[in-house]
Amino acid sequence: MSMRIAIAGAGNVGRSIAQELIDNGHQVLLIERQSRMLRPERVPDAEWIRADACELTSLEEANLADCDVVVAATGDDKANLVVSLLAKTEFAVPRVVARVNRAENEWLFTEQWGVDVAVSKPRVMAALVEEAVSVGDLVRLMTFRQGEANLVEITLPPNAPYVGQPLRAVPLPRDTALVAIVRGKRVLAPTPDDPIEAGDELVFVCTTEVEDDVRAVILGPDSVERTRSGG
Repeated sequence: MSMRIAIAGAGNVGRSIAQELIDNGHQVLLIERQSRMLRPERVPDAEWIRADACELTSLEEANLADCDVVVAATGDDKANLVVSLLAKTEFAVPRVVARVNRAENEWLFTEQWGVDVAVSKPRVMAALVEEAVSVGDLVRLMTFRQGEANLVEITLPPNAPYVGQPLRAVPLPRDTALVAIVRGKRVLAPTPDDPIEAGDELVFVCTTEVEDDVRAVILGPDSVERTRSGG
């Protein structure tokens, strides 16, 4: 289903998101305040508007109420929070995704500020840039619904307990779902018969309270203590 998506902030992050969404068949509107960042030639299939996404009148002119999703992708956390709040409270946008630039501000990005999904760029980069992924540890990529559920990733070391065994042999904790296996350049939809291999990136959705249980199952019972002690 094609969606209309508005992205506030047309820097590298905003443009990258826009191009990917356009490639997937969606209609994208890029809202950028600074004239030097207006580069329609970088994403020619997007609609571009020069405006301050923190101003109500600008969002009204952009017909934000017609959008299915708003992405607050500026490099300023305060601006992203304002955009999120306006999108949700003034325009009733069904889904608001906000970029978190500084880790210490992450606690603010909740439903009270209109945020449905908070994305911390360093965490996402940790999953996408191979050198940044910690082999043998659990990396939290994204938080949903005020921290009730998280998208987490574990890159398997050679000595992980279930390496070489099919997924049906892995006793996943409650409130946990394995949603993808990233193997090299391939993304695999997991089935019970698939064996897991050293180097696989396992992507789970789970609740915060079972993250340690997931770590213990996938990496071994002593992995939680090793992580906490920095070992």
